[in-house]
Amino acid sequence: MDPIDPESPAIQPALPEAPTDATALETAAAPQPAPPVPPQPAETRFLLWILMGKQGLRAGWSVLLFFILTFLCSAAAGFVFVKTHLVDPKAHQFSATSALFNELTILLGIVGAAAVVALIERRRGNLLAFNLMGPHRLSSFAQGLVAGFAALSALIGALALGGWLHFGAVALSGGQIIQFAAIWGAAFLAVGCVEEGIFRCYLQFTLTRGINFWWALGIVGAVCADLLWRGKGNGIWGVYILAAAGLIPCLLLHLKKAENSGFWQASWVTTTLFGFIHTGNGGENMIGIFAAGAIGFVFVVSIRVTGSAWWAIGCHAAWDWAETYFYGAIDSGNVAVGHYLSVSPAGSTFWSGGADGPEGSVLVIGIILLLLAALLFFYGRRKPAVLNEPAAELAAG
Repeated sequence: MDPIDPESPAIQPALPEAPTDATALETAAAPQPAPPVPPQPAETRFLLWILMGKQGLRAGWSVLLFFILTFLCSAAAGFVFVKTHLVDPKAHQFSATSALFNELTILLGIVGAAAVVALIERRRGNLLAFNLMGPHRLSSFAQGLVAGFAALSALIGALALGGWLHFGAVALSGGQIIQFAAIWGAAFLAVGCVEEGIFRCYLQFTLTRGINFWWALGIVGAVCADLLWRGKGNGIWGVYILAAAGLIPCLLLHLKKAENSGFWQASWVTTTLFGFIHTGNGGENMIGIFAAGAIGFVFVVSIRVTGSAWWAIGCHAAWDWAETYFYGAIDSGNVAVGHYLSVSPAGSTFWSGGADGPEGSVLVIGIILLLLAALLFFYGRRKPAVLNEPAAELAAG
């Protein structure tokens, strides 16, 4: 063997040949697999199982969070309104200004709470995701306004025709008519947004994705047990009738494993709860409480056939405005300050409604059925509305 010349260049090792075929190139370019993620502790997995389900944050925790945030946000808004003298906590008069700012206090709380919950749940559309994203929102709202005023006017007309309601003198004149019409209009629009926002928007949407027959039965049963334990008077039997009316239909939907069972189980709960909250009003009777829940069910149906709660908000606002301001009727034992016309009940409470007002008359049940029939006639014949389904919408987010 020849000796190596120290001045000669060092012999370099041969470089590996570059891959030439496509398979080799893909193999070389393929990313390296990520290192395995260490398993979570059992305590963490259990906590996540309690808080999270297949559709994200479980419905029960979502509802609890919503009401806590609503309370906190409403308290903050109320504090500001009291400090700026927009709300007088000692006032007991049913006036337009006090009603407006009292409702705005709650409305601001609801909007703030819904926005935070929607952000946590990654809802597309933020708070509009809660049954407010349907088609033709403006026209649905306007048609709801017309329907609400027409339905209440039909009830007043039927009572007057039967002699169970008498018209008095016009209570306002001149510019006061416009002034009070506008303030009461804003107040009852806020009422419609608050009550529909809680029951037909947030609760109906959230319970639909996280309730079955047994949960619904438990909630409705708890409401009835609470009334049985501490409730007296104020038409609590109206709540019992609402609870009983939904039992068999919801059970049948559960047994048949119907596709939209969750929506109707949720409607049973929201309808019963809507009647329940009205038992705190003064002057209520059994018919009035049942009627509140029944029209709440009509509003649920309106979501199903229109695709959103805008019709319900308009109908709710116009019904209350017509009853309280335009006709000046008793509303749950109260007569508004600054009403246009004046009416008073006459004869049997069963027919006139007595201290409950027109909503406490048995005739209101017929009007609610007519309102439901008109809703189904005008909207039910169309192509079924596509709801912003909770499960599908969340998965898309």
